[in-house]
Amino acid sequence: MAIEMKVPPVGESITEVTIGRWNKKDGDHVEAEEVLCELESDKATFELNASSAGVLRIKAKEGDTLAIGDLVCVIEENGSAQPKKQDSAGGEKKAAAGGKGQVLEMKVPTVGESITEVTIGNWVVKNGDVVNQEDLLCEIESDKATFELRAEASGKVEIIAKTGETLAIGDPICKIYVGEGASEKSSATQESPAVSQGTTTSGGESYAKGHTSPAAGKILAEKGISPEQVKGTGKDGRITKEDALSAQKSQPQKTAPAQSSAGQAVTGEGNRTQRRQKMSSLRKTVSKRLVSVKNETAMLTTFNEVDMKPIMDLRAKYKDQFKEKFQVGLGFMSFFTKAVCMALQDYPAVNAMIDGDEIVYNDFCDISIAVSAPKGLVVPVIRNAEAMSFDQIEKEVVRLATRARENKLTIEEMTGGTFTITNGGIFGSMLSTPIINAPQSAILGMHNIVERPVAIGGQVVIRPIMYVALSYDHRIIDGRESVGFLVRVKQLLEDPSRLLLGI
Repeated sequence: MAIEMKVPPVGESITEVTIGRWNKKDGDHVEAEEVLCELESDKATFELNASSAGVLRIKAKEGDTLAIGDLVCVIEENGSAQPKKQDSAGGEKKAAAGGKGQVLEMKVPTVGESITEVTIGNWVVKNGDVVNQEDLLCEIESDKATFELRAEASGKVEIIAKTGETLAIGDPICKIYVGEGASEKSSATQESPAVSQGTTTSGGESYAKGHTSPAAGKILAEKGISPEQVKGTGKDGRITKEDALSAQKSQPQKTAPAQSSAGQAVTGEGNRTQRRQKMSSLRKTVSKRLVSVKNETAMLTTFNEVDMKPIMDLRAKYKDQFKEKFQVGLGFMSFFTKAVCMALQDYPAVNAMIDGDEIVYNDFCDISIAVSAPKGLVVPVIRNAEAMSFDQIEKEVVRLATRARENKLTIEEMTGGTFTITNGGIFGSMLSTPIINAPQSAILGMHNIVERPVAIGGQVVIRPIMYVALSYDHRIIDGRESVGFLVRVKQLLEDPSRLLLGI
């Protein structure tokens, strides 16, 4: 009996995932609940566990983008861990298409439900090269993932689409003249036993040499390291995930000093090389959503300044007793979260959102906290923050921030927020206009604290001042409400006793 493992629902707003890394190989025996592979979305990474014991038959490769419900793999409960036979359905299809003397046209395959066109990435083979069935031909890039195109038969390749060319689904990419050159390639391989059994170039090197797996390519891109700088230890010199993890960025070599003479331009000794890296799926999705927010909302930003001295004095006085009692530090985030929750209750439109032709008002405060994680900006949510104490908020902030930096946040921990707080001040930002975290209607931006001269009681004094910014959707939040909300936050922060008394 064969059990189909499909992409499970992993979040309310997630419609597709990318196959990250397979922990098992095709034909391996797996146990129930054993981790098979990682599924990556634009928000988090999930594990796909085997629903029963049996033999694994992989249907989706690393880097493939699948919709919810698409087939990932099959587990044969009564099967034995043996390699697939060539007389399987797929093998018969390729054999039928690959009769000697035939011309097989390789076309752009269907790579995702919402993907209508792709771009030809790097060709691994050259025009006229001889390949074996399942040899890697080229990479196909979409706006969501990168896929590998492999030969469906053995023969000589005629390239139709060039690197960088954009094609629609079903357009021809190359032709394979089935059987041509296969005998010469086989004899050449036998005469040179030192050459790898995989696809080789005319110079005797494997086509896989220096090529990265999808997981390895993603890691190298995040590190800013070119594949040419990494030595692959995988089959035929392929760069594995372990190679990418251990790779270190090499220091650029200094160029020779320029010779200056009359009539010649003089340049310095700086390195003028450029490097390119592919955007991660998370970065692409974040980019699209930010542009969408700018285009689809009437976003405005209002500013104010907060005298932070009362809070700083309160923290300095009680931070040791607070940490001793609650085992957590007393930071600014708990003060801002409490102030925001009280202000949201006074101005419910700021805590609302648009759903079609309706406005949804929330009687609770689920506060999203922007956190910088290794893969990019994530926004975990503090549920019912209006009912939490200072120590509970601080503990939840620490817990969520730690999970974010360890890439362990779940979809449930990152969805459903009603209002967002982002703190650019930790990076030194003095002032900014934060972008709304859709479908929410407002976001509060915190900034760095700088001592500035201010007038208090007719005298100029030096105070620690923070600029705060509220970006809001003017479609449902009027200017009076936005300004009133920010003034209320300012009052609560400059007089922390209001937070304790609820006034």
